[in-house]
Amino acid sequence: MTNGQLRGRYDQIDDILYVDKCLFSEEQESDEIGDEIIARFNPDSGAVENLEVLFSSKRLMASKTV
Repeated sequence: MTNGQLRGRYDQIDDILYVDKCLFSEEQESDEIGDEIIARFNPDSGAVENLEVLFSSKRLMASKTV
């Protein structure tokens, strides 16, 4: 994966959608930036490098009923 490209992957067992700009790193800092959305930040630049959207299928189903 090169910088600037986004890669999405879905964990069906845990119902998590991952959006990655780069590979996960143990050095990254993380914070919940929204309702069950976790951002992983580059420790040097503070840039968001990965997102984890928890309960993503439930979110999708809820958005279809609106």
